[in-house]
Amino acid sequence: SQRCNKVLWALLGAAVIITLITIPAVYYSSKSQLLTKRPFTLDDYFNDTIRWRSYYLHWISDKEYLHKTREGDVFLHNVETKEESLYLNSSIFEQVDASVYLLSADYKYVALEGNATKKWRHSYTASYSIYDREFVTTVNLPHEVQYFTWAPAGNKYAFVYDYNIFLMVNATDSGAVQLTTNGKKNEILNGVPDWVYEEEVFASNAAVWWSPTGKYLAYAEFNDTEVQKVEYTWFGSEQYPETVAVPYPKAGSSLTKVKLYVLDTTSPFNRTRVKPPASVSSGEYILCSVTWATDGRVAVQWLTRKQNHLVSVASLIICLFRKSHICVSLQKFEQTSKTGWIGHYMPLPIFFAEDDLSFYKVMSDAKGYKHIHHVKDGIATPITSGKWEVIYISKLTNKLLTLLFCRFFLHRVMIGSSPSATQCLTCDRNKDRCLYNSGYLSVDASYYRMDCYDLWYEMMLPPNFKKTKKYPLLIDVYAGPCSQSVEYRFKLNWGTYLASSHGIIVASFDGRGSGYQGDDILHAIYKRLGSFEVEDQIAAVRKFIDMGFIDKDRIAIWGWSYGGYVASMALGAGTGLFKCGMAVAPVAKWEYYDAVYTERYMGTPSENSEWYKNSSVTPRAKNFKTVDYLLVHGTADDNVHFQQAAQISKALVDEQVGFETMDQPTIIYTLMSHFLQKCLVDPK
Repeated sequence: SQRCNKVLWALLGAAVIITLITIPAVYYSSKSQLLTKRPFTLDDYFNDTIRWRSYYLHWISDKEYLHKTREGDVFLHNVETKEESLYLNSSIFEQVDASVYLLSADYKYVALEGNATKKWRHSYTASYSIYDREFVTTVNLPHEVQYFTWAPAGNKYAFVYDYNIFLMVNATDSGAVQLTTNGKKNEILNGVPDWVYEEEVFASNAAVWWSPTGKYLAYAEFNDTEVQKVEYTWFGSEQYPETVAVPYPKAGSSLTKVKLYVLDTTSPFNRTRVKPPASVSSGEYILCSVTWATDGRVAVQWLTRKQNHLVSVASLIICLFRKSHICVSLQKFEQTSKTGWIGHYMPLPIFFAEDDLSFYKVMSDAKGYKHIHHVKDGIATPITSGKWEVIYISKLTNKLLTLLFCRFFLHRVMIGSSPSATQCLTCDRNKDRCLYNSGYLSVDASYYRMDCYDLWYEMMLPPNFKKTKKYPLLIDVYAGPCSQSVEYRFKLNWGTYLASSHGIIVASFDGRGSGYQGDDILHAIYKRLGSFEVEDQIAAVRKFIDMGFIDKDRIAIWGWSYGGYVASMALGAGTGLFKCGMAVAPVAKWEYYDAVYTERYMGTPSENSEWYKNSSVTPRAKNFKTVDYLLVHGTADDNVHFQQAAQISKALVDEQVGFETMDQPTIIYTLMSHFLQKCLVDPK
């Protein structure tokens, strides 16, 4: 256990700590010599003139990692011997115009990724070249691959093209085996998620899962044929704009239909379907996660549409292929939430224990706090406890040691027949600087890269701050379910510029509905979005005024996405607290947003119609007459559609409310800076 204290440091943050805020911008030359002090400008923010030191690495063993330098060379580092050697020369990347590398499991080949074209939040297409550490080999891969993945052993790989999955048994094969043939845009997607699964369920562009040796490949098939489409206009450079259609299930409408298959890569056309249990499949359901224990055992988590009932099922692969109904379910565990939804957002994946049958998972305990439980024979036994929360399990190594995260620190707990008390690994590391931690662990967790941040207060105060002076205040809000805006983490952002250059205090606050403080706080807004999270922001403003240094006549609020919704709801509350506000891509009505996210917190419109009505921005339009309002929304927003801003605009016009609007968010921060200049800094 002593090995777990070996840490590879990567301290992130400002070089000079100022008690309240590191706003007078500190500049350094390449020799780290202090040059001058001046305010942090908008150009600094746009151009990353000042940034924290970062160190990105990729562990390839328990003691070795790869690091790509700014010059483009990749070096191999040994953390035990401190040796380093050139692994990939930058010229290799230049040959094929690549920027990203993916290493095969046997370290013999590298996939070089280039020409990436972004699609949605996580998805993109790219071209790939295979390099065998001596020269780039000729492979017949399509130019617009949707996903590429090496197997966890050897140099087998799979990729998705045109919504179908292809398999290359080894890196030197001349041609790929096509595993699926029914893929079609906006209808059937194999191996890559559709819009709602990518955004709300997997938070990833992948829907394939290798077994530990790569013998089996599980993949999801998404059927969007019954999902209604959203259409928006893309104003490109062509003579005519393009109409983009995206299957997008809104609250109360038909969900994506998903099927899970497992195929044998040694006999690719030998496949079987993994069906959800009857308690889930009786209605619409969601595939949450797929986890392999061995080549012979796989666990799948299925969630009901209401997202308050989860079933975790571990199955034998041999039984699945034999279509046996007797021995399919090795472990089955069901969870139900009586106070809200299951998980922080989506339920987290499981981690198999040493017996490759029982497993560990993060779930709410009897007191409503998220903790690690050991699940065996349908019974969940808590491993950690207390009035704090586990965010996720980072790694389970040697079946003995688990490393996990609580809200700000990295912990570990010994597991087995007698689990130990949790031990904090980072609590004593640079106490004066590291109050927010994250870590990236080596293969067996003997080493980890520790990232720590050193900002003490979330309220950003201007340079030369004086309590006797009155300052304008901007509330920077998100406040979505399970969000956390207040963090002990160093930040350089637009708020930094406002505080440094314009003397505006920028503050954030986490109220009811925010995460990692127990289910009582998290589930307070269940089936009533737009209630307590909005009220708490208003209450926080009153508290800030009581501090004595806030000018009560110069207070604004702004937010993006859910934050834009909360900002609009707060402005429309008619409290008289706010002089102005800004909303970027806000939700106007929850009926217009996607079903997986909305129904997780609100249920369907038919079963919660009254609160769907109460949670809308538009009925509050008349209260905007007493505030200045800036509404910004991109016309091609694939997430929160422009339809939302159009509804707010219509409601304001109907009430004869004057407001400012912009549908080109590329200049958003310049626009908002000018708006605040008029509202808070120089209102005359």
